[in-house]
Amino acid sequence: MSEWNIDDKGQLFKQFKFKSFSEGFAFTSKVALLAEKYNHHPKIVLEYSTVSIFLISHDKKQITERDTELSNLIEDLYY
Repeated sequence: MSEWNIDDKGQLFKQFKFKSFSEGFAFTSKVALLAEKYNHHPKIVLEYSTVSIFLISHDKKQITERDTELSNLIEDLYY
């Protein structure tokens, strides 16, 4: 897991920067499809060319292996 932080709500958090809104939107769509495949749905915020992603296992009310696994898969999409 690289460069992910824990926010004040105990969620894994990372911002991804893009050159344009459309690139950020495309990444957001890829993350949404990946999350659906793994049945683990993050909070995703798209603000112009920045995508913020928050991961937590709501049923456990904490970060679990599912969150770290999905964060690594999201990283793979970005790079």
